[in-house]
This record gives sequence, structure tokens and C-alpha cells, in this order.
Amino acid sequence: MTLVSVANVVLSSATVVGHLGIGFLVAILLFRRKTALGYIGRNAIVLSFIIALSATLGSLFYSEIIGYEPCTLCWFQRIFMYPQVILLGMLLWKKRGAGIVDGSIILSIIGTAIALYHHLLQIGLTPELPCSATGYSVSCAERFVMSFGYITIPLMTFTAFVLIALLLGISKIHEKSDTQI
Repeated sequence: MTLVSVANVVLSSATVVGHLGIGFLVAILLFRRKTALGYIGRNAIVLSFIIALSATLGSLFYSEIIGYEPCTLCWFQRIFMYPQVILLGMLLWKKRGAGIVDGSIILSIIGTAIALYHHLLQIGLTPELPCSATGYSVSCAERFVMSFGYITIPLMTFTAFVLIALLLGISKIHEKSDTQI
């Protein structure tokens, strides 16, 4: 197996685990399982940091080590993911900063929208923007990865953004319930 195929299997498998995690988090929110909400709420910042760091390192691996040139939409997704590593890292270090959580949720929601559009573009469900017309970028419709029949790099990013937004939302719910006691 080549380095690219190993990376694709590892990152795609992590994406599938992320999809299961999204389902689990949504179920916890819908059924308001207090014990699970409390546990996840207490660990949400650490988990969000790990996800943001993994997504950042994964994108850098694909572009800097494998050599996949990022398109315009990839750059926009990076703009909304990379700062979260620093922001969430600062939050872990300083243990305060409600504004950081709110800012990270906003970055994740915007990044989610871009990544979803990009994924739908790559699987042929939305029309292509003229990304390659700018002269410095590959086409946003070009797929470098297609694992398990549906996982593309933008879907990996989409999954990371959704997980971060859900985790931080649960963190805010947990924090709010702690202050009401």
C-alpha cells in the first residue's frame, strides 16, 4: 500500500467514525440524556481541539506531502478551520473565553456550508463555480479522494466542522446548566 492509499483509508475511516459521532450527538441532544450531555460538555473543548488539529494536519498532509493543490473552496475551508486550532488551544490553556466558543461555532457553521457545497459539487449535484478561471487554482470539481463510494476531502472537512459545532453547542448547554444549579 502506498502512503496515499493508507492516508485515504485512515482519514476516510475517521470520517465514518465522525458520521457515527454526529448521529450519537444528535440523539443525545434530541433525547436530552443529562449524563451523556454532562460528560460530553465537560470534554467538548478537548474533543473539538483534537478534531480541528486533525483536520488541519490532514489538509496539510494532502497539500504539502502528497502534493494535491488546494482549490479556491479548499482555501476557504482552511480559512475557517485553521484558526480554530489556535483558538481552541488557547481556550484549553487559559480555561476561559466564552467568546472563543461562540466564535468557533460561527467559524464551523460557515465552514460547514462551504464544505457541503464543495462536496455536492464534487459528486455532481451542484453546478460548478468558475474556480479554475482565477488562474491560480485547480478546479473545485476535481476529486482527489473518493473512498467508500462517497467520502471526498470536502466531506471529511464537513464532518469535522459539524462535529466541532455540535460539541461546542453541547459545551454551551452544559455550561448553562451548571450555572443554573
